[in-house]
Amino acid sequence: MTNANEMKNRPVLVVDLGAQNVQLIARRVREAHVYSEIVPQTYSAQQIREKNPAAIILSGGPSSAHVKFDADILNSGVPVLAISSGFHVMMDALGGVVTPGDVPENGRARATVTVSDSKLLGTDGDQDVWMSHTDRVEELPDGFRVSASTEKSKIAAAEDAARGLYGVEWLPEIRRTEHGQDQIVRFLRDIAGIEGEWSAASIVDSEIQKIREQVGSARVICALSGGVDSSVAAALVHKAVGDQLTCFFVDHGLLRLGEREQVERDYAATMGIRVVTIDESERFLNALKDVTEPEQKRKIIGREFIRVFEDAQKKFVAEADRDGEEVKFLVQGTIYPDVVESGAEGSANIKSHHNVGGLPEDLNFELVEPLRALFKDEVRELGLEIGVPASMVKRQPFPGPGLGVRVVGALTRERLDVLRAADYIVREELTNAGLDEVIWQCPVVLLADVRSVGVTGDQRTYGHPVVLRPIISEDAMSAEWARVPFDVLDRISMRITSEVPEINRVVLDVTSKPPATIEWE
Repeated sequence: MTNANEMKNRPVLVVDLGAQNVQLIARRVREAHVYSEIVPQTYSAQQIREKNPAAIILSGGPSSAHVKFDADILNSGVPVLAISSGFHVMMDALGGVVTPGDVPENGRARATVTVSDSKLLGTDGDQDVWMSHTDRVEELPDGFRVSASTEKSKIAAAEDAARGLYGVEWLPEIRRTEHGQDQIVRFLRDIAGIEGEWSAASIVDSEIQKIREQVGSARVICALSGGVDSSVAAALVHKAVGDQLTCFFVDHGLLRLGEREQVERDYAATMGIRVVTIDESERFLNALKDVTEPEQKRKIIGREFIRVFEDAQKKFVAEADRDGEEVKFLVQGTIYPDVVESGAEGSANIKSHHNVGGLPEDLNFELVEPLRALFKDEVRELGLEIGVPASMVKRQPFPGPGLGVRVVGALTRERLDVLRAADYIVREELTNAGLDEVIWQCPVVLLADVRSVGVTGDQRTYGHPVVLRPIISEDAMSAEWARVPFDVLDRISMRITSEVPEINRVVLDVTSKPPATIEWE
């Protein structure tokens, strides 16, 4: 994780009490140009103080006031904002009374601001807020006043301005909360006094210096996928150490149609970075044979990537005729969502990203991960800052495990070829419709173990369905399904079922994240 001092800002620490939206809270803080870090609920007050935070935010969580928590964190000498059940935690820890509610308060509610001088809430009157809780605050600790209420909660927000302690029962990080982001900004600016000068672009110089200090004069190899993250990571490391870097692009047999050619062309012509392509499709497919469980797929892909790079290391050294010289540094485009979803300290394991949870225990490389503290949109911002072409920076994300996480069922060359053909049609039609900058990503998923009856040319078919997953997202931590025009969907469906004989049904996934993830697996 990038050091806060090097970020030229003391961090805002988001204490994760188990909330689904903890990453989104951290993301909203960064939208205010303030650097944030997520820390687990197991952190002691001393550990918090050692990080020298400018402010603290307590997330919500499933345990309400019953969560294990070092209450002395509230006495760290910096402002604290407590959200949802984090509000209950704060009230309980300071001597208030929190009781189980009879009826949950979920979804939209109308909050009435009951004071006119709240630095957090800004104004009196009514506002729409988004709730997700059952317990209620019945009595406030000494020093607090009620600042807002709802029909079901007489104490929906409270504050002790003298001590810099604020709490709201709603979720300000959710866009459905009418003034939620304004409240976060007021907490950071007006209460904590943070100027908000941080941005991804502001860390370029410090990250380059860190890379140089870590690598020295050694040679470095980069696991290049051609996606946004690895492209920007490679460009940043190349800016730091120049020709000490060699990128290896692994064709693992799970690529989209034309992907290999595009990566080789873009990097050779545009970036001036040496790229070596390794065809390991047979190796990966053999390792993945008959594997259907998604987590196992990811771990196998992560393991085989590392083994490929270990082999590449040996060949690289031999090629240079420098016996005994190690290439011990491996660059990865790991970003913050990869870390938190893979079960970072204090976070639930949602899925193991191949470059985090899928890494083997006997890893022989020292990792260089300059983007590990950044969200996806911040990676794009940094990429443009260091001169990565916009065409590469704005590419739709494509997962490192490739089509391996877009086939539900065992992986075979035949199934992958079917998916490649369908995926190509979808990408082509979305481009033709001018939707590339509207839709953040559109995974195409083959339900390989599912067949359904259809009819083509008066003949019965028994083919596979594919799922279209067009989504809009800012950061990959949350996503809404994209409203693709019906005429575009119609063309996609007609082409796939006409041009890919193995597929006789096209369906649309209209689920947000959460509760679903972006990929199906």
